[in-house]
Amino acid sequence: MSAAEFARELRAREELVGYWIALDAPAATERIARVGYDYLVVDVQHGLIGHSGMINALLAIDAAGGAKGLVRVAANEPSGIGHALDAGAAGVIVPLVDTPEDAAAAVEATRYPPRGRRSYGPMRSGLRVGPRPIEADESTVVIAMIETAQGLANVREICATAGLDGVYVGPADLCLAVGGAHPGDPDVAEEFEAAVEKIQSAAAEAGIAAGFHVSDGEGAGPRLAQGYTFASISCDLVHLEAAAVGHLRAAKGSAQR
Repeated sequence: MSAAEFARELRAREELVGYWIALDAPAATERIARVGYDYLVVDVQHGLIGHSGMINALLAIDAAGGAKGLVRVAANEPSGIGHALDAGAAGVIVPLVDTPEDAAAAVEATRYPPRGRRSYGPMRSGLRVGPRPIEADESTVVIAMIETAQGLANVREICATAGLDGVYVGPADLCLAVGGAHPGDPDVAEEFEAAVEKIQSAAAEAGIAAGFHVSDGEGAGPRLAQGYTFASISCDLVHLEAAAVGHLRAAKGSAQR
């Protein structure tokens, strides 16, 4: 699937399933990209990945020839967004979008003039996304994270932003935003689910994609059934630890027998 095809599917609100990359481990990323996910997200905000690691991860994803590579950028600012797109990302997930003005700024950073203010310098992206500016604009997706109290309050206006392709729920920060003492706080479960429903409804009304970050594969189905159109599963670092723990427990249990 090309970047243009991926963009069309996401904008058409087709169901997509992705995976989260937090480790600067290109060989591992390449293997994950081969298993059948629609996209992989390279996390530059909270992942253990710098600029060169981001480039290497996108190279690994492209080498696998299956999933499309997205980048969660560190902040809503043109330089970081431009770096990710010039490195060959098929799109960006932008954190901490609080207002429709924030969303419009994110969209502008992903589009070339006259539609936006992206600077022309596709060092890698011209090989994969584009290469003509109008083609790059049509093939590049921009997704806003709704994860703050202000973003939640403005979610309908954010979703109505021209050029925005989707919104994305980071459940940890959204839980804190509705008053949770910690991510997954059961004391605010009702408030959290109301917020989740509000975001999904706003995206559906605007006709844009809505994504959710889930902790495991089993968690994706219910959110997709709820009306979310794409889901990203956990991350490589968490699954590496979980696999190691499982093998250790199995080994000790076997030894005790």
